[in-house]
Order: sequence, then structure tokens, then C-alpha cells
Amino acid sequence: MTSIMRQILWGLTLGIILFIALSLSYFIAFPVVMLSDLWNRELMDIPFIIFASSISIVLGIAFGTASGSYWQKQFQTVDSWLFQLEEGQQPEIDSNQSVAEMQSVSSRIRKLHKQITEKAMLSQRLATEKAEEQETRIQEIISQERNRLARELHDSVSQQLFAASMLMSAINETKSPVDDRETKQLKMVEEMIHQSQLEMRALLLHLRPAALKGKCLQEGIEELLMELKQKVTMNIKWKVESFPMDKGVEDHLFRILQESVSNTLRHSKAEQLEVLLIKRDDKVIMRVVDDGLGFKVEEAKAGSYGLQNMHERAGEIGGTLKIVSVENKGTRLEVKVPIIMVAGEKND
Repeated sequence: MTSIMRQILWGLTLGIILFIALSLSYFIAFPVVMLSDLWNRELMDIPFIIFASSISIVLGIAFGTASGSYWQKQFQTVDSWLFQLEEGQQPEIDSNQSVAEMQSVSSRIRKLHKQITEKAMLSQRLATEKAEEQETRIQEIISQERNRLARELHDSVSQQLFAASMLMSAINETKSPVDDRETKQLKMVEEMIHQSQLEMRALLLHLRPAALKGKCLQEGIEELLMELKQKVTMNIKWKVESFPMDKGVEDHLFRILQESVSNTLRHSKAEQLEVLLIKRDDKVIMRVVDDGLGFKVEEAKAGSYGLQNMHERAGEIGGTLKIVSVENKGTRLEVKVPIIMVAGEKND
């Protein structure tokens, strides 16, 4: 039953009560001998009994309809507030409520919305913290596993490849050149082992953690290239100037360098590698140059995850990455990153 119907019924009840009250008042003021006198006596040319009952019923229905419409509107307003609350919206509450009960309801809904908002913010913050904690834990596990794989590969496969390379080199040096075909095959095996060593070193370069671990970029570059120089026959040169940088910029440049050196070891067959890190005109410039086979840059961009990754890393720190490669002449990779000066800072 709707609120209007309920109020109309209450209005009819009130009309009946009003009719009874009017009839009693009339009996007291104008006593009647017989009930038929109520029909005979007229008011405004209408029998009193009909006039009194009609007026009472009409007034009751009118009052009930008006009251029902008013309260239905109030209930619809509360329902609208609750719907907005359910949808996560802020209820549009008019502060000038004429009914005390509606003022109390609107006040409670405001408090409820505030509590829901605070709990939602708390839940989101907890979810974010949980996700960050989980991501950190996953990264730690991945880093530990990468270290373990790198150690095992270095202690087993890398050492075996080194021993096989030394053995093949000794065989080729001591073998008399009687069979040219066999000599060529042994040379091919030696070159394959050498290439496998380069692939393994590139793989170890990917597996080892890319983070600088408390060192500045310059120290990380020198340590990386010094270690690499001891393990490959490639002529490696570098020039690294000392100047301060943000930690995020250092980390991204170091990762780009690792990716570039890894690609050089795996694909270029270069004999010389040069690395440059300088600061010119408020820009950090890192350049990696080799004299290897080179490649077609446009074709490689479409299918190389490593190149895409380097371009993305350069973009994340507001820099640009440019690669120039000529087949059989080598490749040059250059990253330029602007140094953003904070207000109040001065150039060194």
C-alpha cells in the first residue's frame, strides 16, 4: 500500500469521526424526536444527513491526499539520497529542511556518506600498500632467482665454454695443416664456442641486477666495463665524467647501457666498443659506439623488444634516444637527457 492510499484511508477515518462529531453536535443543539427528522431537515437545500456526511468525507479525502502527497515526496527524497549513496555519489541534500525528522535523516545520511568515503579511502590505501608490498616481494624473489641462475651459469656453463674454447684453440695451434677441410671445421667450432661465450656473457649481463646498489652511475659504468674487459677479447674504451644526477636518471641510463652492451656482445661481432658519458649544456649525453656488423634500424625497431625498451626508458626520464647503424661499419647509440634545475639551485 502506497503512502497516498494509506493517508486517504486515514482521511476517510477522520471524515467519519468528523461526521459523527457534527451529528452529535447537531443533536445537542437541535434535538430531534425521530431519526427521519435528519433527512427532513435541510441545510443549504440539502438534507442534513447527506450534507454532513459528504462534507466530512470530502474533507477527509482532501486532507489524506494532501498529506499522502507531501509524505510521498519526502520519502522519494530520502530514497533519492539513499540511491546516490548506494551509487557512491555524494547525496544532494538541501540543508533547509522544514521538517525536524527530515533534518535528522539528512544529517545521518551526511554522516553515513562521510563514513563510507573514509572507509573506501582506507580500503584503497590498504589495497595499494598491499599491491606495492607484493610487488616488492616479487621483485626481491625475481632478483634472488636471477642471481642464483647467474651464479650457476657462470660456475658451470660459462666455465665449460671457456675450457672448450681453450681446448679448441690449443688443438688448432698444434694441429698440422694437412686436411684443409678438417682445419676449417675445427675453426668453425672454435668460432661457435667463442660466439656462445659472448651469448653467455650477454645473458649473464641481463640476469645480474640492473640496479646500481648504492653506487653512482659513473662507478657502475666503470665497474661493468672493467669486468667485461677482463672476459672478452673486444677492445673496450670509455670516458666517464663525474657529475651529479638524479637517482632515477642514473638507473635508467645504466639499464640502457646494459641493454646496448648486451646487444653488441650478441649480434655485432665487434672488435671495439667505446662508451662516453659527459655533461654538456645542461644535458647528459651517453654514447655507445661499436665497429660491428650493424643493422637496419627501421626493420629492427618493429621486432626488437630491447630497442623498444631502451626508447621507452629514455622517454620516461624526458630524454631522447637516437641509433645510427651502417651495415659492416658499426652502430652508434646516443641518449640525451636534459638536466632539470629546481628553483634555487645553481649550475656547478
